[in-house]
Amino acid sequence: MAGVSDAGYLSPTPIQAQAIKPIMKHRDVMGLAQTGTGKTAAFALPILNRLIARRQGGIRALILAPTRELAEQICDEIETLGQRTRLKGVTVYGGVNINPQIQKLKRADIVVACPGRLLDHIRRQTIDLSRLEVLILDEADHMFDMGFLPDIRSILRHLPKKRQTLLFSATMPKAIRGLANTILQNPVTVQVGNTKPAETVSHAIYPVAQHLKTDLLINLLNNTGTGSILVFTRTKHRAKNLGKKLAVCGYRTTSLQGNLSQKKRQAALDGFKDGSFQILVATDIAARGIDVSRVSHVINYDIPSTPEAYIHRIGRTGRATRTGEAFTLVTDDDRDMVRAISRILDSEIEQRRLPTFNYKSALPPSKAKPRRPGMGKRKTASRGKFSNKGNGKFTGRSTH
Repeated sequence: MAGVSDAGYLSPTPIQAQAIKPIMKHRDVMGLAQTGTGKTAAFALPILNRLIARRQGGIRALILAPTRELAEQICDEIETLGQRTRLKGVTVYGGVNINPQIQKLKRADIVVACPGRLLDHIRRQTIDLSRLEVLILDEADHMFDMGFLPDIRSILRHLPKKRQTLLFSATMPKAIRGLANTILQNPVTVQVGNTKPAETVSHAIYPVAQHLKTDLLINLLNNTGTGSILVFTRTKHRAKNLGKKLAVCGYRTTSLQGNLSQKKRQAALDGFKDGSFQILVATDIAARGIDVSRVSHVINYDIPSTPEAYIHRIGRTGRATRTGEAFTLVTDDDRDMVRAISRILDSEIEQRRLPTFNYKSALPPSKAKPRRPGMGKRKTASRGKFSNKGNGKFTGRSTH
C-alpha cells in the first residue's frame, strides 16, 4: 500500500477491482481488458503481496511478455509498486549480453522475460525455476501473433505443475483461448468492457493514393496539435525512411524498429517519453510496451494486417481518462480491412478529406508503371472503392 501511495494511485481501475481478489485467493485468472486499463498493477500487486508474506530465496514469479519494451515497462511498474518490499525484479530478453542477466538471475525474486531468451537460459541451465509459484502471460494474443506459441509450450514443460497461472490479453482469438484451456485450472474469467479500443479515442480514415501517403501525412501533421504522435508503418525499412523524411521536414522525429540495437531502441523510447521527440515512427513492435501519457494521436501510415492489431496500435492513445485520435491512411486495396475494423468498432469509421490537399497529383515518372502497347481505357468493375465526394461513405461494388 505504501508503494501504491507513492505511485500516486487513488482508486483501482475496473480490471484491478475485479482481478486482484481472485488472484490473492491463488485462483487461476483469465483477464480480458483493452490496453491502458491497468492490467499490470492488477497482477503485480497481488504477486508482491504474496511474495512478501512468506519470504524465501529463488525465482517465485515469472512474467512472459512479447517484446523487450513491454518487459521493461512491466518491470519498471513492479519496481515502483514494490520499492518498499526489497523484492528484486529482472528483465530477460535477447539483443543484449547474456552474462549480466545470468548474474542478476541469481538474486531475482521476479523475472519478466521474452520467450526466446528465457528458453536460451533454460537450455544453458542458467535459470532455476524449480521454486516458481506464479506464471503470468501478458499480452498473450500478441505473443501468438509473433509466433511465440511453440516457445511458450516448451517453457511450460520446464515449470512446476503446481502453480498459479494468470493470462492477460486485450483480445482472445481461438488459438489463445485453446492455450488458456490447457494451462489454466478452473479459471476465473475477468472481462472489462469489450475487446475494442477505448471509448476515449475517435477514429477517422483518410483515403489516398499510395504514392501520396507521405505528402498527406505531412499535411496532417501540419494540422495536428502539439501532443506526442505515434506513426505506424508495416515494414522496418519504411519506418526508417519515413522517420528521416519527417526529420528533414523539421519535425522532432525518431524511429523504432527491429533492426536497431537495444541501446538505440531505448534512446528512441526515452526521447519520445521525455518529449525530446514529438513523433515516433514505428513498426508493430512498438504497439505494446509504450506507455506515454502525452500521446494525442496514433496515425496508421499503413493499415494494420488484422483488426486486433488495430486495437493494439490505437491503445497507445486515449489511455485512462485522456482523449485521443486515430487516423488511418487507406488506399482502395485496404477496403476489406476497413470493413473488418468497422465491424470490431461496431460503427462505420468517419471518412475525411483535407480540402487543401491535391489528391490528383500524378505519380512521379520514375515510379509510374509503363503502359503496355495497345492498352487503352476500358470499362471495368471493382468490388469497392472509396468515394471522393467527401460524404464520409465507403461505397460498395461500383462500375467505372
